[in-house]
Amino acid sequence: MMVFVYLFIFIISTLFFFFSYTLFFKIFNNGGLPPGPPLVPIIGNIQWLWTSSEAFPNRLRDLHARYGPIITLHIGSFRAIFISDRQITYDALITRGAVFADRPPAIPTTGVFTSNQHTINSAHYGPLWRLLRRNLISEILHSSRVKLFSNGRQWVLNILISKIRASAETNNSIVLDFKENIQFSMFCLLVLMCFGEKLDEKAIRDIETATRNFLLYSLKLSVLAFFPTLSKLIYRKRWNTAINLLQKQKDIIIPLIRTREKHKEKQNKQGWSDDNEKERFVYSYLDSLLDIKLTEEGNRKLTDDELSNICSEFLNAGTDTTATSLEWIMANLVKHQEIQAKLFDEIQGVVESTEAEEVKEEELQRMPYLKAVVLEGLRRHPPGRFLLPHSVAEDVMLNGYVIPKGVTINFMVADLGRDDKVWDKPMEFRPERFMEGGEGEGVDITGSKEINMIPFGAGRRICPGFGLALLHLEYFVANLIKNFEWKAIEKEEVDLISEKPEFTVVMKNSLRARITPRKI
Repeated sequence: MMVFVYLFIFIISTLFFFFSYTLFFKIFNNGGLPPGPPLVPIIGNIQWLWTSSEAFPNRLRDLHARYGPIITLHIGSFRAIFISDRQITYDALITRGAVFADRPPAIPTTGVFTSNQHTINSAHYGPLWRLLRRNLISEILHSSRVKLFSNGRQWVLNILISKIRASAETNNSIVLDFKENIQFSMFCLLVLMCFGEKLDEKAIRDIETATRNFLLYSLKLSVLAFFPTLSKLIYRKRWNTAINLLQKQKDIIIPLIRTREKHKEKQNKQGWSDDNEKERFVYSYLDSLLDIKLTEEGNRKLTDDELSNICSEFLNAGTDTTATSLEWIMANLVKHQEIQAKLFDEIQGVVESTEAEEVKEEELQRMPYLKAVVLEGLRRHPPGRFLLPHSVAEDVMLNGYVIPKGVTINFMVADLGRDDKVWDKPMEFRPERFMEGGEGEGVDITGSKEINMIPFGAGRRICPGFGLALLHLEYFVANLIKNFEWKAIEKEEVDLISEKPEFTVVMKNSLRARITPRKI
């Protein structure tokens, strides 16, 4: 019996020695990877990353200052490359865009949340991604389609204005829940675009709660990247909670899918029964998804799980990013009264009627300062600190280093937009930099010419909805300023520095402001 015990100990010791030797060999040779801090066997660089998510960007900047513009970090078996240089970013995303357009493979434990990477953001660079992205752009984001939802935007604007007024009336002219109001209003618009129907507030709240609860909780699953099989056992309670929240999301969305299928079938057979039905139901994103067939997978249709995840992706991507940007922009306008006054003067000079209920979408095109305010907001406060992770399908060289197949590549989008080599006093909020003569005049936010600011990404994986996002930001900022004068609350500072990561990077201290209704 003792012989077997000693034999077992010998085998385990040998394997541990071999594993440790292999890791140490990688430490000193690094396989041509970009540099990074020293490794601890098995653990990796976790000792360098043991910090809060709010402090993590500053920690990264320190590492970049020490090791250069492209670095490698290890967390257990997980490797991540971080790039902070705009020229290297351009080389990767634009010059060699197809090479760097892939997504990292999903770890086994989280693939279920994207239906095995069958969503636009998660799909590998290939036929499936092209099909889903082409469908979104042609069927929903094309300018002709966007115009169809102009009534929807006016409907949502009325919802937002009424909620702001109600909040101010209850709180002595102070708006206390601006963030919640804009998130809900934007979600109403995305629900209309996704499902093609103006649902009542309770139904929209139910969808919002289910999708948001899962989205925010899923952020806690990053621990599963550290030895996925083992961590799934250790964090089994967390895993089970995420699965339950995902199921609740499906329980809300799949009945909407069934309803839309029945409506679509009826419309194809009978057409519109009356004008009321035609006005109530509009062509939706879901309608387009129901027609998709995956030619690379036996010409099959999308499953319920895939449809649910893709609809959820659409709702979350279009809601939080726009709502976050809108709050940051409005906070800056509250802080900088002279900018707000200048913007109001421009609106006053463009709006055709003094009795106009809204700033119309066609009027936005004649407001260059409004566009400058929005661009400055996106430069100074991009919705995310990093782009969604990129990857490569095969080992490639970048800036003299090996970029391994499947490794996670992160581009530091917030730092790129605050580079003092490009922007004068980059931490200041100055829309004038985007006007004639400013350093941002004519800036290309797609990054196709050069990388100065890329709040929507760049290259093959640029956010397909960036045009719609700009329209929404301009439309809602213009109308909020047209309807109200926004001022800081007495003895209360507007905090434009503190931020915290949720799905996007939000204000740590949400905007609170005193408003006064005004008419042009």
